[in-house]
Amino acid sequence: MPDQTPDVDVSARRLRAVRLWLYAVAAMIFLTLAVGGATRLTESGLSITEWKPVTGVLPPLSTAQWQDEFAKYQGIAQYRERNQGMSLSDFKVIYFWEWSHRLLARSTGFVFLAPFLFFLWRGDVPKALRARLWTIFAGGAALGAVGWWMVASGVGSNLVKVSQYRLGFHLTLACAIYAAVLWTAQGLQRDEAQTVPRVAAPARQRFTALAIAGLVLLQIYLGALVAGLDAGLIYNTWPLIDGALVPDAARLWFVQPAWRNIFENTLTVQFDHRMLAYTIFLLALWHAYDARRCMAARGALLLAGAVTAQAALGIITLLYAAPLALAMAHQLLAIVVLTIGIVHAQALTKPTQAGAAHLVEQGA
Repeated sequence: MPDQTPDVDVSARRLRAVRLWLYAVAAMIFLTLAVGGATRLTESGLSITEWKPVTGVLPPLSTAQWQDEFAKYQGIAQYRERNQGMSLSDFKVIYFWEWSHRLLARSTGFVFLAPFLFFLWRGDVPKALRARLWTIFAGGAALGAVGWWMVASGVGSNLVKVSQYRLGFHLTLACAIYAAVLWTAQGLQRDEAQTVPRVAAPARQRFTALAIAGLVLLQIYLGALVAGLDAGLIYNTWPLIDGALVPDAARLWFVQPAWRNIFENTLTVQFDHRMLAYTIFLLALWHAYDARRCMAARGALLLAGAVTAQAALGIITLLYAAPLALAMAHQLLAIVVLTIGIVHAQALTKPTQAGAAHLVEQGA
């Protein structure tokens, strides 16, 4: 994303308010992602079988309403095949996971739109940012529809879970929106300061940092495929997978047409997830070494440490066949790694004209 340049008539105080608002939105999205991960891992996502964007804000408030919601859940395949005989009290637990996730998503939309309109009315949003922020809002609105499209794949079919295709798209879109909000907020922090003594990182390091952030986002998508197929419950050995470092091609590509193996073959999906993890790990280590003598060293080292921790946690989660606590921690740490990657990559973009001029004045 290009750096944004604030309008000269937007004061630093007002720009700071916009930046803090964006950080609040990012925090809300982070929390929504965390609850969404727990909702999937507890298989709670199909507990609410209807999409009611307005009236769905309130949970059932009477015994009759709870019985009605439970009866709707009893009519889908997941209940019949996995939760037959579930009690109403157990249903309430999975219902509240999904309801909390939807409520957080709706609340995030409100936290974005209401202040955004206020800041636009006051003229506090730099002109260069207005189209970007409207695009982010449109993406968030689309995300709600995509979320129901994902749930509908499990409610209106004989499946006991949602489609891994739709799950992967939903999660990746949410993470991309989160990254865009965080990137924009970080850019405003730099523009607001204007006097931070930065030097532009070499193009090689900027590219590597952006590449790592992009690959982490892709890895989150592959992780969603692994989760959607329950692929983490099988091939629970490391470093071997299916008895080899590289499985036999006949097992990796037996589904026809061949492209479906990337999304539907549990062995191929888990193998791809492992290979990309190794790639990100090695690239992060090289980037930390490459940036060791410049101002990017601290961020690069932090990123490499987070990637290493995530890789280790992923291996442990795999070896123990993805127990709930480890799986939740692995999903949450993935968002933390993405956060560090975005912040680091944004910090290595070229400084603004004002900041560059200041550096020249200071003899940098």
